[in-house]
Amino acid sequence: MKQKADVGGAPDAVDARLGARLAELRAERGWSLGELAERSGVSRSTLSRAERAEISPTASLLNRLCHVYGRTMSQLLSEVESEPALVVRAAEQPVWEDRASGFVRRSVSPPHAGLRAELVEGRLSPGADIAYDRPPVPGLEQHIWVLEGALDVTVQETEHHLVAGDCLRMRVWGATRFRCAGPEAVRYALVVVLP
Repeated sequence: MKQKADVGGAPDAVDARLGARLAELRAERGWSLGELAERSGVSRSTLSRAERAEISPTASLLNRLCHVYGRTMSQLLSEVESEPALVVRAAEQPVWEDRASGFVRRSVSPPHAGLRAELVEGRLSPGADIAYDRPPVPGLEQHIWVLEGALDVTVQETEHHLVAGDCLRMRVWGATRFRCAGPEAVRYALVVVLP
């Protein structure tokens, strides 16, 4: 988790909407913070602080919550963004950053009603390493196309080394890990298709 760095103490607008949506999802299910902590493996205090936007959640934390709520990360983030248009201009593509892990995520084609796929641009800084202990939705289809640099992707203990132009296609049932494999940043396109 990242501490809020805002000088005035006010939470980032996206983090505030995200925190409110996380609280709504928990309330819709009638769960206490303790019940959600048991289901997600995240401490009650961290969950409470994320819901109040006192911290900006990491990719790993959001992935755990998405798993519990049966959503992809893009679906969750799209619920706190404005209604997506048919044409998504570059300047309007939502960008989310996990500074702690060196991960930047641009939602090129965010989730949209009636569509099952989405397109994400991912960037990992040199040395960045992100591990997800489970998929947000079991059986999620992913296509990872490396645009620049080198990326190591581990899928259920099998590591795949990808360089510019390579594409890895998979269904995600278990743990995954994304690691910048070179001295330069890696940029990749990720197509996510709901099962």
